[in-house]
Amino acid sequence: MGPNGEQVGIVSIHDALKLAQEADLDLVEVAATARPPVCKLMDYGKFKYESAMKAREARKNQAHTIIKEIKLRPKIDPHDYETKKGHVVRFLKAGDKVKVTIMFRGREQSRPELGFRLLQKLAEDVTELGFVESQPKQDGRNMIMVIGPHKKKAEAKAEKAAAKAQRGGEEPSPGEEASAPSEEVSAQEA
Repeated sequence: MGPNGEQVGIVSIHDALKLAQEADLDLVEVAATARPPVCKLMDYGKFKYESAMKAREARKNQAHTIIKEIKLRPKIDPHDYETKKGHVVRFLKAGDKVKVTIMFRGREQSRPELGFRLLQKLAEDVTELGFVESQPKQDGRNMIMVIGPHKKKAEAKAEKAAAKAQRGGEEPSPGEEASAPSEEVSAQEA
């Protein structure tokens, strides 16, 4: 193949190298298993650079899955439970997975059903935002459950950006409100 993608036909290796040298390009073997092998005249450095840029763009648009972890104890106070549940809700709204760990100490290890009930209650409380990805299972002194979000990370980011844009268009941010009165005071003093 020529530098512009045109068919050159079957050419000896010596002639192909001469064509590449004249065009100041590289002779790159595209399909080695074909009979005869298919080669192309191209600027190989430019080709590698463009393919690296495409790969970088693909990675930029890719959503990274992050697993957040919340640790609880079986005998947790209702207020503390609500606080931890609030963290789980925030993580799920952001599109992150949540690993909920219940730590058992001493005699608590003989009552794993307490931890299981607590995990089931938490799963029921956040069912509108996420689903149980892996069921609760005992792992030594800990019981672990993973909750995955219903919406993807990219969807959560887009939703957050839309809400921020909507808020920005309707009312000034708190920083803007605070700076306006101070300018008026300084103008009155002068």
